[in-house]
Amino acid sequence: MLCFVRTHPFQPGLSPLSPGSRAGLGAAVALLAIVSLVELADGRAAHYIALMVAAPFLAAALASWRVVLGVGVAATAVGATFAATAMNATDASCDRSVSLINGTSVVGIALATGIAVAVASVRQRQAERIAELSKLAAVAQQAVLRPLGPQVGTLSVAGRYISSTATAEIGGDLYEALDTPYGVRMIIGDVRGKGLDAVRLASIVLGSYRHVAFERTDLRAVVADLDRAVARSVGDEDFVTAALVEERGGTLTIVNCGHPPPLLLRRGAVIPLEPPAPAPPLGFMPAVRPRVERLEPGDRLLLFTDGLGEARRDGEFFPTADRAWRLLGHGTVADGLASLETALVEWVHGRLDDDIALVLMEYTGARTGATAAVPSWEVGTAES
Repeated sequence: MLCFVRTHPFQPGLSPLSPGSRAGLGAAVALLAIVSLVELADGRAAHYIALMVAAPFLAAALASWRVVLGVGVAATAVGATFAATAMNATDASCDRSVSLINGTSVVGIALATGIAVAVASVRQRQAERIAELSKLAAVAQQAVLRPLGPQVGTLSVAGRYISSTATAEIGGDLYEALDTPYGVRMIIGDVRGKGLDAVRLASIVLGSYRHVAFERTDLRAVVADLDRAVARSVGDEDFVTAALVEERGGTLTIVNCGHPPPLLLRRGAVIPLEPPAPAPPLGFMPAVRPRVERLEPGDRLLLFTDGLGEARRDGEFFPTADRAWRLLGHGTVADGLASLETALVEWVHGRLDDDIALVLMEYTGARTGATAAVPSWEVGTAES
């Protein structure tokens, strides 16, 4: 009785070719095939062997060094076959310069293969390093900007980070939402500057906030703690704009430190929640005055960094307030942010000048058995 076993096309330990390797291999094979057909059509005399030198270099542009080596070996073998055939077809009286040229061409293919393998090896190491850095950036993003929602306390919450560059997934914009003993607390902020220093300061602010948000009953005390953390970590000209939000029993409290005011979406209207008095950013000892709003079920609040307000095309800024309800007022909060990002990218034709952090929350109603709303700065007084 015969048994037929279906084997896997790849041996253990070997992985399928990457798209780049497949493209490079295909282009090189096509070139070899074309040159071979031209040689066959030209007769027994070999005139085009030197063109095969391009095959390993063509593969080296996209493929791995192993693929390049295979292409080079194949090109050398094909070239040597044509050279040998041409030499056997000639008689002694024939000009030997043609045979010498063909032999030189075959040697040139072999040398070109070695050079192409070296080039592909260097390119492959660089590509692997870039891929590793991208993985590290993704890990850093997850550590600094943790995913939000979909539910935090009584709020449906979603966050989104839109990078202005394709090579970086995280910058100096930050956000967080926490369910604390004093209600759901959120922060959104923007570090002055870009690069690693901005990422470092953003991580410091978020680390401090994740601690003090559970320890301070008053949002103004949270601001004071964050201001000291920023002042200890930056120079005289560095700062962080921030807006802090607290939802407690349906009462919304906002303190603003030089940040764009959040937008309240209610029954088709878009209301900018400007602070009662301006305050400087974190790092400049802001003295904040809270703004208090009573929430209704279904209310949504958009927190954003100034990259959204500065997005423009042909000198015209993106009309955030005009489009906010149409883009954000329907579906889930995550759907709303996705719609906003799509509209924004289309508006600027895919070219952003600054990173953008977005947080959208929806108030779904007070918790069952919740106590009366007490603003954060009155919690200590009410308990005493």
